[in-house]
Order: sequence, then structure tokens, then C-alpha cells
Amino acid sequence: MQYLLGMDLGTSGTKTVLFDRAGKALASATREYPLSQPHNGWAEQAPQDWWEAAVATLREVLDRSGVAPEAIAALGISGQMHGLVMLDEAGQVLRPCIIWADQRTGEECADITRLVGAKRLIEITANPALTGFTASKIMWVRKHEPEVFAKCRHILLPKDFLRYKLTGDFATEVSDASGMQLLDVPGRVWSAEVLGKLEIPEGWLAKVYESPEVTGHISRQAAELTGLSVKTLVVGGAGDNAAAAVGTGTVADGRAFTTIGTSGVVYAHSSQPAIDPKGRVHTFCCAVPGAWHVMGVTQGAGLSLRWLRDTSFLPEKEQAESLGRDVYNLMTDLAKQSPIGANRLLYLPYLMGERTPHLDPDCRGVFFGLSAMHGRGDLARAVMEGISYSLKDCFDILDGMGARPESMLLTGGGARSPFWRQMLSDVFGCPATTIQSSEGPALGVAILAGVGAGMYESVEKACGQMIATGEKLLPDPESHKAYAAYHGLYQKLYPALKDSFQVLKEL
Repeated sequence: MQYLLGMDLGTSGTKTVLFDRAGKALASATREYPLSQPHNGWAEQAPQDWWEAAVATLREVLDRSGVAPEAIAALGISGQMHGLVMLDEAGQVLRPCIIWADQRTGEECADITRLVGAKRLIEITANPALTGFTASKIMWVRKHEPEVFAKCRHILLPKDFLRYKLTGDFATEVSDASGMQLLDVPGRVWSAEVLGKLEIPEGWLAKVYESPEVTGHISRQAAELTGLSVKTLVVGGAGDNAAAAVGTGTVADGRAFTTIGTSGVVYAHSSQPAIDPKGRVHTFCCAVPGAWHVMGVTQGAGLSLRWLRDTSFLPEKEQAESLGRDVYNLMTDLAKQSPIGANRLLYLPYLMGERTPHLDPDCRGVFFGLSAMHGRGDLARAVMEGISYSLKDCFDILDGMGARPESMLLTGGGARSPFWRQMLSDVFGCPATTIQSSEGPALGVAILAGVGAGMYESVEKACGQMIATGEKLLPDPESHKAYAAYHGLYQKLYPALKDSFQVLKEL
């Protein structure tokens, strides 16, 4: 019997899951780590924390499962996208990783647009210059930390740093590389034109593979630390959203999914590199060779609920620990007591700026309509609804591009809540379906690992054998109508506050 490992390097923690060839999860382990915000709008993490979490979760999964290391055919890695990991000539980390949520690079994005040209940049990279992407982070380090830049010899994305630590290989794959703003996305190769105009050495970048391709195998040193076998293959893997797409079976035209993790995403598969000329949504290579995806992103989705938990629901955190329950379930119980519209309270989830549809790194979170009558249940419901409205903005843009699905697959932490699942179906006005497995990206990269190991002929066929759908929800017409009215008001708030956000930034 052969087994597969999927590892998901998230913003909050790393999760490793062992699967059998039918897609059944046999053992899993998670380790959390901190997020550093040295200044308002900055976001950094220590790559060493990721590596320690990877080692710990791999050892724990092996111990729990009892599976012989030699029986694990392959490992796939998923990860938070866009982060900048800089290594010196000896492969040592030069500075903390500037992660996807960081918003410090507005000036560098303007520089990229000027150097490459706005139209040409979208033609090559399929996206406008964005603060979250990797290219602007590289330029920020060159401008503000020249001593670090001078020592740099390797640039890796977060998941590819784990690959390097596991295999010793400098490699990446097309889905994650698409988010660096350095890849020719239609051509699926590094763009010599963009690299030349930005003066970034191509030799610093890792070799690009397709997501199911084998990039190496576990090194002897990593095997000693983790307990894995040197015979275990490591495949390209995928960025977190591309991995989640595979893990939900979103691998053909007409399929889409919504995920709520730290960020939130509405994602549609495309056999062609469809590009929004306004740059409101992202077009990337997907984990299926020769295909692409279009997605809208809400920066502060699950992050907003986590912030509310940590600032306003401390009694519930303590209660949850004593009862052995998830604190989010207790928060949801309170949110259920508030009606649609949270007693006329709206929330804008812009804690870390926003991508879709506003492309504004300087906007910030807002409660609108707050009064003395509101309780914490109203706050919780308003946050959940605000995230849902932001995702509806993404959904509407994809709909306008001809990518409206017949049914929306739901995954991520938010999808574990039946209350939130129904809310999303009602807000979208679209049937929603869950996946029986809750492993999402970890399952997705395990599927890619199975393809790379020769256990399955293709990603599509592997999904057919390893994924089973679950509950199907239908939108309630009356609830959809009620949410639509609040969503309409929600959409008016950002334009009304846009200039004020800029003033706030300068204060």
C-alpha cells in the first residue's frame, strides 16, 4: 500500500496530513506560529518557524499513523503565496519573510508600472502591480535594505523554502510563481522582459515546474530530522488557492470554489488565460498543466474573525478551552441570535488593505452603524456578513467575465460552519456544495503528489478517485433579497471613505 503526504504552510500555522490512495485522511497534525507587524500595514514571519512546524508535524503524523516511511510515495507542499524569502550564497535566511498581507510597497508598485508599462505588465503577468505580490517586495528591500539585497543569491516563496529544507533543491511551480509578478503567465516561464526592466537576476529565482512534476526527493539530512524516507518524492505542489482547487475538484471549466482562511478567495477554473482588463481579479497558472484560474481575493477574511475573537471574545476563548469546543462555534452561536443585517450594522473587512475589487493597500476596517444597542453577537454577525459581501463582490466580477458556476464549492475554515455556509449560499444566490474531506489544500497537493508518483494518470482522474462531495445547500430567496439590500449599501461605503482612508494614512 502506498501513501501520500500533503503539507499546507498557512499564515496561522502549518498542517500536515497523511492520505491513502483513496483520499482518506489517516493522520494530521498542526503547529501554529506568530505573525509580526513591526509597523501599521506590515506583515512578516520567520521562515525558521515554518521549518520547525514542518518537522514537528511530519514527525507527529508518522508517529500517529504507524505507516512505514518507505510506504510514503510522495509529498506535496501547499503554501501562502507571494511571500519573499531571501537567502545568501550559503542558503541562510537573510531577513524575515515579507508575507502576502504586507502593504508597504505602494511606491515600488508605481515604479514597476512605470518601468514595465501598465498595459504591458498585464499582458505578461496577467495582473497589475500589487503590494501583495513578490516583485514589489524585492524592490523594497533593494531600496530600503541595500546591505541585505547585496547578500542575496536566492529568492524563494514560502512553500519553496520548505522544499529547499526538505530536499536541498531550489524549485518552484507555475501556480505559486504566477503570484510573484515575474512570470510570463500565458507562457508559464520567467519573463526575461520583466526581470530585465526591474533589474532582478533570473539566476536568483528557482527552476519552474508544473505542479504535479517531481522536483526532487527527501534529503538524508531532512530524513533524519523528520523520520521520512529518502525514497519519498517531492512534487511541485501549488500555491494555497490552486491547491484548494485541486482538493475540491475544481479542475475543469464551469467549476468554482470559495474558501475562507486568513484571506478569502472566489476561484474559477479556465482552460484559457482570461484577464480582467481592470485588474480587479487575478489570473494565474493553475495546478492543472496547461490551464489557468481566475480569482478574486478578500485580504482580511478569516483574519477579521480572528481579530474579533482575540479582542472581544476572550471569555468565550476561556470557555471553549474548558469545554473542549471551538471558540468560533461559540461566536457563531451568538451571531445566530442577531438577524440578517446585524441590527443595521455593517463591517468592511479591510484590516490589511484590499485587493478585490478596490486594489487599495491603504483602506482599513470599518464598523458602520454602530450604536449602543449592539452586542457582541451583532459584531460577530456583521463581521461574517461583511466578509461574505466582499466575497460577493469577487463573485460578481467573475460572473461578468463569464465564469458563473452552476454551484459553488465551499472550503477552508469558514466552510466548517453550517451557519456561514448557508449565509454564503444566500448572499451569492447560488447553490453551494461542500467536500466530504475538510483537508482542502493538503488534499490537493497530496493528489498532485500521487500524479507525480505515477499512481494516477492525470490530475483530473486523480480528483475523480480521491474526492467526494458532501452537503448541497440551496439559497433561500427571501434571505437573498434581504442580504442584497445590505450588500447594496455595503458597496457605497468604500467610495464614500476612499479619500478619508488616504487622509488617515498621512496623519
